[in-house]
Amino acid sequence: MAESGVASRRACEQIILDSRVRINGQPAALGSKVNPFQDAITLDGRRLRPRRKLYLALNKSRGCICTRSDPENRPTVYHCLPPEWKNLYTVGRLDWDSEGLIFLTNDGEFCLRLTHPRFGLKKIYRVSVEGRVKDEVIQQLAGGARVGGENYQVLKVSVVERFERQTVLEVELAEGKNREIRRLCEAVGLQVNRLQRIQIGSIKLGSLPLGKWRTLTGSEIKSLIAGL
Repeated sequence: MAESGVASRRACEQIILDSRVRINGQPAALGSKVNPFQDAITLDGRRLRPRRKLYLALNKSRGCICTRSDPENRPTVYHCLPPEWKNLYTVGRLDWDSEGLIFLTNDGEFCLRLTHPRFGLKKIYRVSVEGRVKDEVIQQLAGGARVGGENYQVLKVSVVERFERQTVLEVELAEGKNREIRRLCEAVGLQVNRLQRIQIGSIKLGSLPLGKWRTLTGSEIKSLIAGL
């Protein structure tokens, strides 16, 4: 029922307890086993049908937020989607001032598995920072830091480009806590000018334009689950 968009799982349990659901004409009970493609499941006499699961990759632009609405009327990732896909939810978040790869889906299990900290799904970010960064500072960044009572850890840091006025780094994380890279950079004295997520698991952002989306292929979805 939850997968069909009726309500949350907890609310669906109460709907079943209220005897509003029937399976092949018989009252449903909590824990009843059904085949949604063979059994007739009804709610208040209306037949429920399984909802097609969607998995999207979106290149989020800077200044766009990952919520359905915003009291400040800032654009959201949902402005990039067709109206009929407003029921999708983001798999994790990107800050409003960050950009890059983010997934959206209506598959709750997929979302939970990809965002649970114990699975440690790899994420790679391209980070542009102010000035020519010395090797010892990069080593500090790679060592992680404790900021505000919380530990932030980095899997890998590599230099992409290094100029007098700007250094471009690639930073690999296993979790991706709220504003983690920005807090790590601040802890070692680096000013972030641009932060872009370029890879989640085995899926790369590639040439996907800003503000555009594409569907994940079956093999990409399997590779994400297999990598956990």
